[in-house]
Amino acid sequence: MKTIAFFNGKSGVGATSLVYHLAWMCADMGLSVVAADLDPQARLTALFLDEGTLVSILEEPAPARKTIYGALIPLLDGAGEAAEPHVEAIAPGLALLIGDLTLSAAEDEFARQWTDCLEGRPKAFRVLRGLRRMLEKAARKTEADLVLVDVGAGLGALNRAALIAADKVVLPFAPDLYALPILRTAGSALKTWRAGWRERLQKAPSALQTLSLPRGVMEPIGYVVLQRKVRLDRPMNVTAHESRLGRIPRTYSRSVLNAPTVGGLAEEPDCLATIKPYPSLTFLAQEARKPMFRLEPADGATDSDLAAATHCYHDFRSLAEAIARRCGLTLPALTLQEATPWELSDRPCVGPGPLNPVPRAPPAAPASTIPRVASRHHRATKMHARTKPAARKRD
Repeated sequence: MKTIAFFNGKSGVGATSLVYHLAWMCADMGLSVVAADLDPQARLTALFLDEGTLVSILEEPAPARKTIYGALIPLLDGAGEAAEPHVEAIAPGLALLIGDLTLSAAEDEFARQWTDCLEGRPKAFRVLRGLRRMLEKAARKTEADLVLVDVGAGLGALNRAALIAADKVVLPFAPDLYALPILRTAGSALKTWRAGWRERLQKAPSALQTLSLPRGVMEPIGYVVLQRKVRLDRPMNVTAHESRLGRIPRTYSRSVLNAPTVGGLAEEPDCLATIKPYPSLTFLAQEARKPMFRLEPADGATDSDLAAATHCYHDFRSLAEAIARRCGLTLPALTLQEATPWELSDRPCVGPGPLNPVPRAPPAAPASTIPRVASRHHRATKMHARTKPAARKRD
């Protein structure tokens, strides 16, 4: 089992959507995946579960909730170890550790136990290993090859505990004004937390030495650039943008890896992928409750939407392959090269082993016989064009 945390420190960059789509892609490629929502805002959970299911779970009393916080309550209250976590099956090969808005209440307890570790108190180490044990139990339940962890914004005690529980770290960010400060801040936090946990492990009581305390490696394996849609009312400063892109590899190497380097973005091996924005697919995917690259005509996707879904599919597939290489994971034999992304929507995910062949799509019908399914935006634009008054003729 490999555990990867997606850590940024800043909200609104698209990290949760990245984890969501990557989890689906890895499952489609034959890996068994657990997506763990350790963000107190539970955005990842909201993407996976429908509103009715989510409301019914969150309305239960906290100790009985099928969330990660419900399983942590006995540990945080000092009543024993954490309870067995509930793992929600999403699809064959894909499961979810459900997030909880109340998880933010554990922030103070994690901060307190971080300090108590310096005094060698056993409870402090049990609390700080709680998240790691929960991820391990979830992986054993589902026989998962990969655990993808979504954490919230900030550099608080909860994120520190989540990062300590991870083997690898990926830094997703948008190439905007905050990109370079984010890399410096995240790199500094990782170094401080890594050194702090190493110091605390030396003070662990001998009775706990045999327990599976997390190693706290937090090894950075690369970064993902999440491009933004350019707004016409806010023109981009192209020179500043290109200058920022050129400085990202060097800043990442110096601040995160502590290894100065040179080179541009295209030459930098630490860049796992550059994900383009797909604004036309976002609304359709949310309505259909599926990844963007699984959209099909029945979801209201037009021809241009399907073409964008194909590009989206290849973006996330390239990212999944890059992460698998960095983590030493062997992907099952793939036969998806012949498939279009929407053919995957009805195709079950399978476990390790060769995937079932995907049949080739039948020859396309003439354009005049293909029924066009217009999106809501397309229909609204067309209706607006019909009702728009004709321009006044010039004299």
